[in-house]
Amino acid sequence: MSKQKDKNIETEKNEETTPAEETQSENTENTEEKSVSENEEQPVDKTAELEEKIKDWENKYKLLYAEFDNYRKRTTKEKDSRYADAVIDTVNAFLAVADNLDRAVTTTVESEDAKKVLEGVELVKKQMSDILAKLDVTPIKSVGEEFDPNLHNAVMHIEDENVTDNTVVEEFQKGYIYKNERVVRHSMVKVAN
Repeated sequence: MSKQKDKNIETEKNEETTPAEETQSENTENTEEKSVSENEEQPVDKTAELEEKIKDWENKYKLLYAEFDNYRKRTTKEKDSRYADAVIDTVNAFLAVADNLDRAVTTTVESEDAKKVLEGVELVKKQMSDILAKLDVTPIKSVGEEFDPNLHNAVMHIEDENVTDNTVVEEFQKGYIYKNERVVRHSMVKVAN
């Protein structure tokens, strides 16, 4: 019987708790609740943080793409400009030959042999014109056109009442233009005042 009393006393002691023990157990429960609620909030914070990182990387990507696009356009433009410079320099070297072919074609000949040579020169002149056309180099229109200082170089002026002012009346040397944008050589012309 004494054993049973001892057991009852022990269970009563176990059931009875002091206020300090109750506070400690409440703190433990609150801590567990807090850690559970913090764990619930952490994924939300991580999601916001990841979304912020994604936006940051997206902005960096857009900036890098725009810079690359500008670089590509700039290098293409520089490449085209270098090609145009090379074409203009090369054509400029051959324009003296084209001028001589033009002069040879305009000469008058009387003998049959000279006429055959003239036909050959005309074929060479046509071949030269075709090559220039393939390179996008075309002659500048001058006679009858209004004087344009961007295209023409006026070396003479005349007074002529039959022609309107500022009109090209004669071409001394043919000018050429590349792709209708850049002048290879200005036309040397006579202008009416």
